[in-house]
Amino acid sequence: MKTGVSTASLFLRKYNEETLPLFNDLGIKNAEVFLTTFSEYGEEYAKKLLSIKGNVDVHSVHILNTEFEPQLFNAQPRVRADAYAWLENVMAGAKIFGAKYYTFHGTARIKRASHSGKNDNFAVIGQGIRDITSTCEKYGITLSLENVEWSTYNRPGVFSILKTYEPSLRGVLDIKQARISGYPYEEYLREMGESLVTVHLSDVDTNGKMCLPGKGTFDFDTLIKRLMSVGFDGALLIEAYASDYQKESELKAACDYLDELLYKYGAR
Repeated sequence: MKTGVSTASLFLRKYNEETLPLFNDLGIKNAEVFLTTFSEYGEEYAKKLLSIKGNVDVHSVHILNTEFEPQLFNAQPRVRADAYAWLENVMAGAKIFGAKYYTFHGTARIKRASHSGKNDNFAVIGQGIRDITSTCEKYGITLSLENVEWSTYNRPGVFSILKTYEPSLRGVLDIKQARISGYPYEEYLREMGESLVTVHLSDVDTNGKMCLPGKGTFDFDTLIKRLMSVGFDGALLIEAYASDYQKESELKAACDYLDELLYKYGAR
């Protein structure tokens, strides 16, 4: 396993072109690049990131998904075509700065009735996942679906169904989102199993406020043991909010905390 930080952890603090050099200076070795707007989707911006990222390895790319991801499943051909044009831009850029995986949310469960999943049309969603996977593969990038309370994978069981449509689909376990969903994270972990490639990490204090790993009450020892039990050898990426910490150096300290646990269990 390897540790790192999502650039989303500095959203509203720094732009990506400032964050990656900071990671390099701090000694943070791995990152997920969180692209946040249309001007960042494409080759020109990607070349800028490549030129300044230093020794930071980009594990994955993530976007502000509501900008076009839900429209990739839209039944209106023109809407869907425009969404795919933006997907192509993101993938072309991600290939340049070296991302291996695309952390994907998918549809948006905006209407209250959609949360239950009773009306999920898995034939349509599954075909969409297959088409999106095909587009990503043209750029050497693997689609990985994240458990998100308000999006496609909002409950255990969804991932297994979508894997029947696209066996190459990979998974992203988000500890925070599992907590919000009301399902134990181990249910998501058990379902994704060997398909898991990324874990988004955060901690929570005794008051229920999010904080950096090692600053709260979350049992990281048990998490690492469970990850080892499914053969996970991917990236543990800290994904925090700007209000979850004070100094940016704390991000490196959180990585060091996780690295010590990985060494403890021989998971490096």
